[in-house]
Amino acid sequence: MPELLIKMAKLKIRGKDLVKLGFPDERVVGVAINMALKYCKRQTVEEVLATLKLVLAKPESYLDHPHFAMVAEELVEVPEEVREEKAIAATPLAYKAFGSIGIDEKTVAQMDIAMRLPVTQAGALMPDAHLGYGLPIGGVLAVKNAVIPYAVGMDIGCRMCLTVYDYKPKFLKVNTKNLLEILKQNTRFGSREFERPMDDAVLARPEFDEIPFLKPLKGKARKQIGSSGSGNHFVEFGQVQITEQENDLGLPVGEYVGILSHSGSRGFGAYIARHYTQVAMDTCYLPKEAKHLAWLDLDSEAGMEYWLAMNLAGDYAAACHAHIHKRLGAALGERPIATVENHHNFAWKETLADGQEVIVHRKGATPAGKGVLGIIPGSMTAPAFIVRGKGEPYSLNSASHGAGRKMSRTKAKMSTTRSALKKHLAKHEVSLIGGGLDEAPFAYKDINEVMRHQQDLVEVLGTFLPKIVRMDR
Repeated sequence: MPELLIKMAKLKIRGKDLVKLGFPDERVVGVAINMALKYCKRQTVEEVLATLKLVLAKPESYLDHPHFAMVAEELVEVPEEVREEKAIAATPLAYKAFGSIGIDEKTVAQMDIAMRLPVTQAGALMPDAHLGYGLPIGGVLAVKNAVIPYAVGMDIGCRMCLTVYDYKPKFLKVNTKNLLEILKQNTRFGSREFERPMDDAVLARPEFDEIPFLKPLKGKARKQIGSSGSGNHFVEFGQVQITEQENDLGLPVGEYVGILSHSGSRGFGAYIARHYTQVAMDTCYLPKEAKHLAWLDLDSEAGMEYWLAMNLAGDYAAACHAHIHKRLGAALGERPIATVENHHNFAWKETLADGQEVIVHRKGATPAGKGVLGIIPGSMTAPAFIVRGKGEPYSLNSASHGAGRKMSRTKAKMSTTRSALKKHLAKHEVSLIGGGLDEAPFAYKDINEVMRHQQDLVEVLGTFLPKIVRMDR
């Protein structure tokens, strides 16, 4: 369990202290620490832990406790016979799967379950879709007055951001060594953080104080801001090719240099996702096959809390990208001449074509409303596409968020070698820092094929071809 730390006037309580007492999960630990912060500032650590030990041993006796009633409520198990399980439909609502020939049966079955929920109004599968938790990655789901934390995803507000510079592509080849060093000095991945992270207005947002669960997370958010996650997250220098005269970027058709980043809300968003998914599962009982799609009513306190926290995490992810591009632009000594960004793993309040107001979840899907710009990446040796949405109703104004995996991480590691990856990168003249075999280009679908399946969803304005890439490890 990650360590939670709250410093009070004369009191310091660590999450691991509560875990040693036997507290069952991070959510209950967070509630206990928040209550101690609010009511026990003048008590010693020993006194607080002694009380919490009693609450843990017999929570039903503390349901009226002036300080720890909420902790007791979290610990009291609801008997199975009094849990009212919500029924799901026997058959799924109809939905469109774009590029269905490349989507496996398990992914379709997972989407079918989401389309059986009583709150579901519409859905779609993007051509990069593959198996996820709760909702498939590449799944789009519209529901009525509710939000599903696992349909948003763990990495809330994960985004793509492209900045374009007025250099010709030869700049990359001539300056490869220097650009590799710039990436090393100005980016951080995974558990690595900047010694001196930049400040940002998002860290002063009132939600950190108004939502008790978020208070312990602010310090970690401050430390990680401006850094990138592990897995498929990256920062790249590459060649930009603008192919359409009317491109909404204000750029003439031609070649440029760009910086493309992919990352999200780091540990901050993951904590929010885990916490509110558990809250949803504890209050919205669904059949086993659908349990990870438990939802929070937006009229409920928990639903509104999650909505505010999700939006804060999305803004935090945007701030991380802003810091990445600001650092790299400063190192180059240049200002970008254009910027394009979009996010996925999020929920939006939108109106369907029939006028119905819904919450649209895009888990690994790019917003593609009419005229909306975005970036759809391929792999470290395949192009990303700069796109403009067409506003297709059957896709719920969405498109794919990338090429999509065709191999699991385990299978990818077993299917190639470091030597083969190096040869492939050399063939495509790509320089790589970090990156595991699970992120090898062979693990992904053909981005060109994926794009062919969504010609009705987006129009291509240009491309970005990676040349100098940094990932975790």
